Amino acid sequence: MIDINLSPEQELIKETARDFANTQLLPGVIERDENQIFPKDEIKKMGELGFMGMMVPEEWGGSGLDTISYIIALEEIAAVELATSTIMSVNNSLVCQVLLDWGTDAQKSKFLTPLASGLKLGAYSLSEPQSGSDASNMKTFAEKNGNSFIVNGTKNWVTSGENSDLIIFFCKTEKGAGSKGISAFIIEKGTPGLTTGKKEEKLGIRASDTCELYFDNCEIPESNLIGNLGQGFSIAMQALGGGRIGIASQSVGLARAALDKTISYSQEREQFGQLIAKFGAIQNKIADMATNIEAARLLVMQAAILKDQGKEYIKESSMAKLFASSTAMSAATECVQVHGGYGYMQEYGVERLMRDAKITEIYEGTSEIQRLVISRELLK
Repeated sequence: MIDINLSPEQELIKETARDFANTQLLPGVIERDENQIFPKDEIKKMGELGFMGMMVPEEWGGSGLDTISYIIALEEIAAVELATSTIMSVNNSLVCQVLLDWGTDAQKSKFLTPLASGLKLGAYSLSEPQSGSDASNMKTFAEKNGNSFIVNGTKNWVTSGENSDLIIFFCKTEKGAGSKGISAFIIEKGTPGLTTGKKEEKLGIRASDTCELYFDNCEIPESNLIGNLGQGFSIAMQALGGGRIGIASQSVGLARAALDKTISYSQEREQFGQLIAKFGAIQNKIADMATNIEAARLLVMQAAILKDQGKEYIKESSMAKLFASSTAMSAATECVQVHGGYGYMQEYGVERLMRDAKITEIYEGTSEIQRLVISRELLK
């Protein structure tokens, strides 16, 4: 692994995150995956370490760190458990960042501070049953009613929807206006009319809950509107642009875990009278995995550096997510292949990598959407 001029503080963050992942997450990772156990205690400890609001200034309860520090920590967590890193990523990149960039001081004081300090957990809700990649095709509607809004509709694929304390969600506030009629709101759990649907049975990241949200005449105060009416779609897209840096970093972490397991196994397993690490076919797989991981990490670093410098990074974040997620899926698949029949067994922890990896090519914008974003940026 190449460290690009990491500061002593960033080196400490990496060491702290790696130690936490190996001592606190690793022992229970198979059980949490098998039984879909939300890592409540582990998330609380991550909050105490400052990992749940890493890019939020200290005045709002965060760690006051840069994006590079964030992706360093996220990669280490993802290398052990992608599900927990997903919870961390959503709270940092999509929830805290939206409130930091768009929230009023009152919203920051009430919502951002407890989220960034780890006292509360946030969720982000954009998708609906009929609108996945076509996010602007949402049907959930908020109707103005004096100093409040009445919300009705259904949202789905909500990460941490069951275990979160509050949700940033997007809905229509003006009919027939397309994406310009979408607004962003904060809703707290316990609001009358807000209910969570069943927890989805997922292929991977099973320790991270995903569910539907139902809004039945939910009354939300006008003070919970984020930004201005009609700004919701812009807020959502900006958040996803930054969030994709996090997903790319998660992908690198998972791919690295697959590579480490592949190298370790190849140096233990003997076939035909010698270690399989001596076979050219295995060496080729390891070389390709390692090369792609380093390339993916550099793409993630590039996007993070641009973000920290206040420069345009949307194309670069999509490139990083596209390549890193493909690398994760490929590395996990090859890891299972090298392990053979043992890789198909749960006890080795390899099949989980393969199941978890697939979501990185789907959530926060599919690989197909990333290609559209990249080409649009190049052709504009």
